[in-house]
Amino acid sequence: MHVVVIGGGIAGVAAAGSLAPSARVTLLEAESSLAYHTTGRSAATFLINYGGQAARPLAAASLGFLESPPPAYVDAPLLSSRGVLWVFDEEEIPRLDEIEASGREAGAGSKRISGAEALTLVDRLDLEYVAGAIWEPVASDIDVAGLHQAFVRMARSEGAEVLTNSRVVGLSRSNGAWRVRTEHADLDCDAVVNATGAWGDQLAGLAGIEPIGLVPMRRTAFMVPGSNSYSRWPLVVDAGEKFYFRPDGVQLLCSLAEEIPDDPGDPKPRMEDVALAIERINTATTLDIRTVSSEWTGLRTFAPDRHLVIGEEPTAPGFFWLVGQGGMGIATAPGYGSLLASQVLGGPVPEHLTTAGVDPSLTDPARFRS
Repeated sequence: MHVVVIGGGIAGVAAAGSLAPSARVTLLEAESSLAYHTTGRSAATFLINYGGQAARPLAAASLGFLESPPPAYVDAPLLSSRGVLWVFDEEEIPRLDEIEASGREAGAGSKRISGAEALTLVDRLDLEYVAGAIWEPVASDIDVAGLHQAFVRMARSEGAEVLTNSRVVGLSRSNGAWRVRTEHADLDCDAVVNATGAWGDQLAGLAGIEPIGLVPMRRTAFMVPGSNSYSRWPLVVDAGEKFYFRPDGVQLLCSLAEEIPDDPGDPKPRMEDVALAIERINTATTLDIRTVSSEWTGLRTFAPDRHLVIGEEPTAPGFFWLVGQGGMGIATAPGYGSLLASQVLGGPVPEHLTTAGVDPSLTDPARFRS
């Protein structure tokens, strides 16, 4: 069986790495390098208490791989302990019980703490802002580049072909087989995996498939000067998702945590977004940020119901969606790679996914078709 996976970000390489032991795989990437867009701009944290009903079980199912990846494919651990501190201003205090309860249910070890206790974790918080806090010790930084490279190595070790500068310009199906046209060559295959993120609906359109209604959302991040004394701070997240920040070496990685619809493309940071994030962080802390070292913007793409889209298009046999990961594309990659591979190959859902509570009906693209 020959499968063409389109898209070289984390979703595409997770699919390729999971499929390659059982199928011939060709991975196509439009850019000159893999992970140029969202994956290459992600600063992921593995959070148990985050995401929707479909994403959380996939994250739980991914934890085993992230904690103990195949040693042949990694050079260093993929996870490093971080922890998360949720901070609540007066406006967000009514959500404190909800977030604490969901974290306990998910196994995040969520514990309500006082502002004074929060200050022992992050000594630059402003207690005039922090009306309440939740501490979650079960959270880790993810080595995004290391995870992406692990899947690439898995795929290549099983004979997968990886082609960059290979933008797809046509898709057609005849006599049960697919033809994928790039700017340089045509490929015939048995199945196509659409892992193109923000471009997912556009790619489907090349095959005459109705769009799902994917919405790319801007999110800007930036670096500011920090200190070695900040190195053990947790990820600090405003409960209203008005900002977040965490240490990154001797700098602080900060974000407005915005979700602004945008077109598929290569978005650039807007200075007003960076300025608003700085204003909010300075209000909640005594950091007094004045200088920005670097900034970038990526696109997090959501389906209309904000659940991932994984599975075969009911109107086009052999065309598989792997899109709509939103902000959970890195943390859930091992899980959805395994799920997608089982669907393409026609096998049962892997046991470690069912054990984690993964329900394929929640991510099935058929939910968008009458």
